[in-house]
Amino acid sequence: MPRYEYRCRTCDDTFELSRPMAESSAPADCPAGHDDTVKLLSTVAVGGAAAPAAAPAAGGGGGGGCCGGGCCG
Repeated sequence: MPRYEYRCRTCDDTFELSRPMAESSAPADCPAGHDDTVKLLSTVAVGGAAAPAAAPAAGGGGGGGCCGGGCCG
């Protein structure tokens, strides 16, 4: 079940709740009992290593620029 972060406008406390996605926008009471809360926008961090981009081959050969495009004589 996803966790959502909320902030209480009355006491400025930040708290999390686990609830179904269908209820993510439903009102939430803060742990101190206040009902003036707002759902915070959460960011998602995705880990992992990306494959390095291939470096262009040395010595020309295809693609962009005058000398790489074959327009030089």
